[in-house]
Amino acid sequence: MIEQHKHGSILEIRLARPPVNALNPDLMLALRDAFEAAPKDGARGIVLSGGPNVFSGGLDVPHLMGLDAGDLKAAWRGFFDAAIAIAKSPVPVVAAIAGHAPAGGCVLALCCDYRIMARSPDPAKPFRIGLNEVQVGLAVPEGIQHLLQRTVGMRRAERLLVAGMMPSARRAFAMGLVDQLADLGQVVPRAIAWLNELIALPSTPMLSTRALARADVADALTDPKRVDLDSFLDAWNQPDTQDALKALVARLRK
Repeated sequence: MIEQHKHGSILEIRLARPPVNALNPDLMLALRDAFEAAPKDGARGIVLSGGPNVFSGGLDVPHLMGLDAGDLKAAWRGFFDAAIAIAKSPVPVVAAIAGHAPAGGCVLALCCDYRIMARSPDPAKPFRIGLNEVQVGLAVPEGIQHLLQRTVGMRRAERLLVAGMMPSARRAFAMGLVDQLADLGQVVPRAIAWLNELIALPSTPMLSTRALARADVADALTDPKRVDLDSFLDAWNQPDTQDALKALVARLRK
């Protein structure tokens, strides 16, 4: 489900579930465990990477649609556990986004300290990133909305969220959703270089300042009032949401 590659004191955790790194319970559990173990094993920084054309396609909706109520709630809980493990990482994390990052893929990237996204080799088909949940019939929980708001600002986040927009990499860079653009093969090396510059700073003050600056990221995902799974799952079962999700599954199977 994942691959791990050491680059000196930097650990790269790579999503490895072809074809699009769809987030199913096994992958999310592996991701959570890898992030919790990495600092204990000596990693001073982490790169979260994905596929060469899709960082992650988000939650595995066809899988989720086949689950009963208990397993569905557990699967969503697993997603938030993985996101929280990234948000709570005691060492800095860079998302190396070599491809599209919709929905859950964007959430994982927003949990990181820094985001580097690839330029598409075909300018006519740019890579895109965003929280497009509304387009497939889902409301975005308040806690996840906060991650986007703190990154691009309240008003811009509102417009992106309500319309479920997926800006191109270039547009995402212009609005601050991603921090750097790079050629496709340079995304991971750039992420490693950024981390090496950061960890070269005096460690204790850097990490202490980072922990204070990022405390709201984990808080947004752990506050049950901001991520209410029961309310979210009630909305999941609404007829218009189910119709949109079934239509999505039909498109994915073509």
